[in-house]
Amino acid sequence: MSEVSARKRIWGWFFFDWASQPYNTLLITFIFAPYIKDLIGDGAEAQAAWGFGIAAAGVIIAIMAPVLGAMADTFGNRLRWIWLFSLMYVVGSFGLWWAAPDNFDLIWTLTLFAIGMIGMEFATIFTNSMLPDLGTKEEIGRISGNGWAFGYVGGLVTLVVMLTLFAENAETGKTLIGIDPVFGLDAAQREGTRSVGPLTAVWYAVFMIPFFLWVRDPKSAKPPKGATKKALTDVVRTIRNLPQTPSLLAYLGSSMFYRDALNGMYTFGGIYAAGVLEWSVIDVGIFGILAIIAGAVFAWIGGRADTRFGPKPVITVCIWVLCGVAIAIVFISRESVFGIAVGPESALPDQAFYVMGVLIGAAGGVIQAASRSMMVRQAIPERTAESFGLYALAGKATSFIAPFLIGVMTAISGSQQIGVTPLIALFLLGLILLRWVNPAGDHAKWDTAS
Repeated sequence: MSEVSARKRIWGWFFFDWASQPYNTLLITFIFAPYIKDLIGDGAEAQAAWGFGIAAAGVIIAIMAPVLGAMADTFGNRLRWIWLFSLMYVVGSFGLWWAAPDNFDLIWTLTLFAIGMIGMEFATIFTNSMLPDLGTKEEIGRISGNGWAFGYVGGLVTLVVMLTLFAENAETGKTLIGIDPVFGLDAAQREGTRSVGPLTAVWYAVFMIPFFLWVRDPKSAKPPKGATKKALTDVVRTIRNLPQTPSLLAYLGSSMFYRDALNGMYTFGGIYAAGVLEWSVIDVGIFGILAIIAGAVFAWIGGRADTRFGPKPVITVCIWVLCGVAIAIVFISRESVFGIAVGPESALPDQAFYVMGVLIGAAGGVIQAASRSMMVRQAIPERTAESFGLYALAGKATSFIAPFLIGVMTAISGSQQIGVTPLIALFLLGLILLRWVNPAGDHAKWDTAS
């Protein structure tokens, strides 16, 4: 493979991050979640419903992720799987257009959201499993970091487009730059904000074109007879043998907790700010711009830190930062900031939360890139997609528990602030388990076992 074609392949792989990031940026966090809060009215009730809905999708992802990964390793043709799950992404996100204020069906809306989210997560399993094919072990950290940075920029561009041209303020009907939503969209029916679904779908469909044109799957052989049974048997065997590979087991456990906590921050950040600080969709969007810029810059920096120091110390520092943020946000409200009472017109709560957003974006971007790099080091040779399926399982095995706990805690306490406290414990659990992770992984043991 020539140098030019190798570079194109890497850029094609980057475009998955660019194309898929808006689902996280626009739908999960900064635009659609606050819009759901506007429709439901009560912040605590909206946070609880959002938590239960995402938990349901998380259960499906947790059950299916390792099986799909094993099937990808056995069947090959990872690109065909990505086509399938891309279709789910597009259908689920586009369907959110019908979450209209005068005809809002919470169950149907959460179902469509879950379809798109499941499609995104499953497609990610297969694209992540291609990372080892893109460079040497020494280059993987930089490639992963650059991919995350590129994805963050894609999320930033779509967020700016939404805020300036589409998403209307519920009270004024104007976008961030003071104009009516473009294309004659009806602000009274929140069509500008609802267009976030179709925009996310179209963006993905367009920018996956470079991915499908430039990325080639070296594992595209015709599956052998009995491949499905073999794939399922391999998953069972791998899970049963995990105690024999303590580093991989510890890393899967650690990442299970800290990534779940981070996803909780992303998932509930927008709806939390809308309920606790009374922010509009546009306010949350500005918060998102700051977080995404920080995420893009620091993901790029983190990729280089990964290359120099390795992923483990990078992940450790990020967990400490995010744990501190999880504690801090509990003490920021419209009435007080870290115990200091403020007046109703004070900008201090907003400023403090903006700082938290920058820290979440910075540490979040770095830890996700470094985690993907670490998984390459821990992955089972010749079973890369299955390993990333287990990685997805680790990321989702508690992902339905965290939103569920936040939903339960919020429903019981009636407080969004108290409702997010489970995130603190999850970060600490991840940090504890990370101590048993060997940065070089258990490759020698796997080679011996084979």
